[in-house]
Amino acid sequence: MRAIVDDKKLIVKVCKLYYFDGMTQAQIAKRIGVSRPIVSKMLSKAKEEKIVEIFIKDESAHTVDLELHIEKKYGIKEAIVVSKSGYGSGVLLDLLGQAAASYVSKKIGNIGSLGISWGKSVSSFVDAYPFEKNENVKVVPLIGGMGRSELDLHSNMLTLKLAQKLHTHCSYLYAPAMLKNIDTKNRLLESEDINGVLQEGNAVDMAIVGIGNPVVHSTMEEIGYLSNEDVESLRESSAIGDINSFFFDIDGVPLTHPLNDSIIGVDLESLKAIGTTIAIATGDNKTLSIHSALLGGAVDVLVTDDETAQKILDIEQK
Repeated sequence: MRAIVDDKKLIVKVCKLYYFDGMTQAQIAKRIGVSRPIVSKMLSKAKEEKIVEIFIKDESAHTVDLELHIEKKYGIKEAIVVSKSGYGSGVLLDLLGQAAASYVSKKIGNIGSLGISWGKSVSSFVDAYPFEKNENVKVVPLIGGMGRSELDLHSNMLTLKLAQKLHTHCSYLYAPAMLKNIDTKNRLLESEDINGVLQEGNAVDMAIVGIGNPVVHSTMEEIGYLSNEDVESLRESSAIGDINSFFFDIDGVPLTHPLNDSIIGVDLESLKAIGTTIAIATGDNKTLSIHSALLGGAVDVLVTDDETAQKILDIEQK
């Protein structure tokens, strides 16, 4: 039998019958007069000796490969990688929102509550989400409001918009995202309305967040919620990223910083306890931010593009 398994010409014949003619292993075994396990061994040998090499000829094969590598490198539940294909940042963000919306739509029947952060990435998710009746899911904001500008990016607004699409109910967090006066913040947290919504946010089954870079092209700075002094202070403290406006370092560890103490929202440790936290992020300025967020353990599912994914994978871990 060993001689048969090592017969290169017979191996080639078996491969042609199996891969080109579509015959089963049992049919091939009967045709050449050997047992089915022998045919199986010959097919395995063909792969080992590179007589046969299998390629998946599909544009999604590249992104699937990136997904698998990210999942393995960071130990997260799932990575969803979208092909950038030369699209501009606006269209790409729409594609990422669609990918995240598709993922959540498939899972939403198994959850009772969904937490919504703020920002452009989260807004792209809400915009892409289909209209579907799902009255059993409550939508909850994960952070307070970000001033008076860009209201369409605020957590409360996005929460309401998604709840309307789901034909369901939601909560509202009537508080600013940041209060630098800690006494005032603590007094607000004593309010049952505010504290109650934060407790709801801590207990959601699934959360949708973005990942920001607070010191390079920061949306919080762009809309005036972080001053130049704040950004410089974060830079000096080695801030590398933020999730739900809580800042972290290169290892994904929350910063010991006054700005983190001023945030009214669900913090990074609480996000870790949520069943599934989905982060949507893209961009050269966020490569290290995403890498560090994944190291920190607050993200379970990452939605990004292939270029960003490759740059993340190229980062050497300590």
